[in-house]
Amino acid sequence: MRILIVDDEYNIRELMRKYLGLEGLESDGAENGLSAQRQLREHHYDACLVDLKMPGMDGISLIRWIRQEGFRMPVIMISAHGEIHDAVTALKEGAQDYIVKPFDPEELTIRLRKLMEVQQLRTLVETKTRSTEGIDEGLIGESPPMCKIREIISRIADSPATVLVTGESGTGKEVVARQIHGVSALAEGPFVAINIGGVPENLLESELFGYEKGAFTGAVGRKIGMFELASGGTLFLDEIGDMPMTLQVKMLRVLQERKITRLGGTSPIPINARIIAATNKKLEEMVHEGSFREDLFYRLNVVRIELPPLRDRREDIPLLAGVILNKLNRQMGHRVEGLSPEAIDALKAHPFYGNVRELENILERAVIFADGPVIKPDVLELRASISRPGTDMGQSNSTLIAQEDNGEARSLKELEVEAIIRALHRWEGNRTRAAEELGISRRTLINKIAEYRLDL
Repeated sequence: MRILIVDDEYNIRELMRKYLGLEGLESDGAENGLSAQRQLREHHYDACLVDLKMPGMDGISLIRWIRQEGFRMPVIMISAHGEIHDAVTALKEGAQDYIVKPFDPEELTIRLRKLMEVQQLRTLVETKTRSTEGIDEGLIGESPPMCKIREIISRIADSPATVLVTGESGTGKEVVARQIHGVSALAEGPFVAINIGGVPENLLESELFGYEKGAFTGAVGRKIGMFELASGGTLFLDEIGDMPMTLQVKMLRVLQERKITRLGGTSPIPINARIIAATNKKLEEMVHEGSFREDLFYRLNVVRIELPPLRDRREDIPLLAGVILNKLNRQMGHRVEGLSPEAIDALKAHPFYGNVRELENILERAVIFADGPVIKPDVLELRASISRPGTDMGQSNSTLIAQEDNGEARSLKELEVEAIIRALHRWEGNRTRAAEELGISRRTLINKIAEYRLDL
């Protein structure tokens, strides 16, 4: 069990860490809410102890953020102020308990263990329920984004609404589409998939809508198109962003009228298939550029599911790796039992711009070259991933703040000062790490602190 202790008083953090260690519980400390946010994104915690009064972000705001982000671990609010109002507010925002300083460490540990046991039982019940219902078979991961996607799928399972699945290449968009189909009322029907970008433009229309005999040279018989084949089931249109403009007009009409006409045919044919589209392109930008129809975009974007890149849900990597290794063992006749802790840490540190597909590739090679039942870092061969536009992690925080601040105009100096302060809080005063996050040198950061006379 691992606990995150969030308190701006160093002595209290250290005393709590030492006592929890004596009780067999691992713990990390964070001196403010921004630092806690960073650590919660990077590591898994089974519970949080949160102080009420902290600079920058108070305990109530942190608890609110924890719940909004989908983290489900128990949270106990700790405060030297015993007002009933604070306790009520903390509980409303998602804290499970409230304790006042000075407190008995033994009492705190007892409360903490009880809350964690309750959460473990709840998770176990939900996991068994999901596996019984078939929702969890293809979607692997327990990170907040994956839990949120499961919730969306369960909500839309029996709805005929069109779904748009977006995400980088290799994130598992077809897996999501098959999951939606598998838990829907159409599960007994066919699942028909077509990669729009993989079909030549001159053949795409006939593949989707079919054709009648004699419709064109070489049409020696009738062909049933994908829309008809998917009747009573689901049609998955992968890489919908690659659809040519001439065909987008016909696609829009199909979605509006729920009818198709075969090439060379005259009679409209009703379709009874759920449409799920997917793309790794930014369709909103394509609409602005004029390369994708706005009306078709809105028809497709009824329900939106955005798949996070693997680097944004690193806590799922061990679970994903285990499932992939089991599959590789079956396919290749190997008996690799798992990965060493060092190998797991190496995978978690890898950027994975190729996402789950890249993880499969790395593990397949590792299984071949592994010398024993446990994969070690030396056989992983983690080559540097090719970075993609929009994934530059050196982006200045001043840019991020400017994007988030939709209120009154602020000077560049104000934005820069706030970016520096927030970065230093996130890294608990570590100027080297803060400078790396801001995309500047440590010397530049020190000069900026002196220039703006920041008392940190």
